[in-house]
Amino acid sequence: MDPRKVIALLLGVLLAGAAGAFAGGEAEQAEPDPDDPVTVRVMGYGGQDPRIKADLLENVIGDHLEAQGIRVDYEPIEDDYNTMLYNQLSAGTAADVVYIPVETAPGIIATGMIEPLDGLTDLSPYLASLNESFTFDGQTYGIAKDFNTLGMFYNKDLFDEAGVDYPDENTTWDELEEKMRAIDDLGDDVYGAAFPAQFERMGAFAFANGFELDIETGEADLLDTALVDTVEWYTGLVREGVAVQPADMGQGWGGGAFGTGDVGIAFEGAWLLGYLGDEAPHLEFGTTYIPRSPHTGESGNFLYTVAYGINNQTDHLEASVAVLEALTSPEAQQHVLEGGLAIPSREELLELDYFERDDREAVANRTIFEGAEHGNVYGFQFGEVGTDWLSPVDAALSEIMTGEASVEEALQRAQRELDELLGR
Repeated sequence: MDPRKVIALLLGVLLAGAAGAFAGGEAEQAEPDPDDPVTVRVMGYGGQDPRIKADLLENVIGDHLEAQGIRVDYEPIEDDYNTMLYNQLSAGTAADVVYIPVETAPGIIATGMIEPLDGLTDLSPYLASLNESFTFDGQTYGIAKDFNTLGMFYNKDLFDEAGVDYPDENTTWDELEEKMRAIDDLGDDVYGAAFPAQFERMGAFAFANGFELDIETGEADLLDTALVDTVEWYTGLVREGVAVQPADMGQGWGGGAFGTGDVGIAFEGAWLLGYLGDEAPHLEFGTTYIPRSPHTGESGNFLYTVAYGINNQTDHLEASVAVLEALTSPEAQQHVLEGGLAIPSREELLELDYFERDDREAVANRTIFEGAEHGNVYGFQFGEVGTDWLSPVDAALSEIMTGEASVEEALQRAQRELDELLGR
């Protein structure tokens, strides 16, 4: 499941307290000139994003921008967005405002073609951890349009049947393992948790355990005890059959395995809510944070997000800043939230009445929101090599889970391959 396909099931929410004029940034806005409007090009994803932008322009921010003499032309890229962005930046044909995915941000910013936003607009309303994901060498190059983190989703019926308490924000790995084993004992086709052979899930546990990753360069010590101990615990539960790889259940991801009703726990983002609403509407679930490492006492997490950035070759800098501010304004983010589409990046919106509700969707979304600053949190990025970083680590996890290699052998090989990748 693509982390960009964020929340569903927030329909009908009554929101309050996010009033205010658009943006309030520091840059001068384009002078109003309805007779000679400036067109600002915005380049982003295809899929549902063109519809979202059209809705925002028609119902929320369009009149405000038109009063400044600004029109917006949204240019969706359906396939291989990152390659298209690199090519257009190099050719000098990229849009004025562009999406910057967190996983490829280091490489995009390293082109030197993205405008630093410091001094152009107010960055303080946004979650600090999100700003940090787009900050390099002390300058911030993007404002997150929305985001996701991982939460621990648990099947209440299986927990009740196994006679174990639900996990909470203080649950440690050891306590979680006890609960998983109790659920696994319910039957041969029932598993304590879905543990995919993917760093994008296992990594949250590694960060909780003190593993450090240089997200600007991708450099990491895969033989660090903090990672080795995490891998031994995570893969060991799969080899014992207490946890299961989703593929072994005929599922392509942890959420799919969880939706079968035969898995006690899955670690997913708020994108799981829409899936469960469609595929498993009667499954009773709860949500809490990633469990705490018994060694550090900390939780861990990833930030999955996309920012708006400005092409520094634009001929319309002031107008581009105005568009960026309008797209990330309280009104715009509240509107998108009301439509069940995204978790807002503005910290103030956590105080909306919706997040105080106790229904399972609201609890899940608040948990995901708060996960951005709960424990050891890293942006989902790996230096200029992007998600290629994941390949040797994911291969190692798979080899260990299937018994093809020991933890030591697999991680040593992954380290060699990673060093070669980073040195190319």
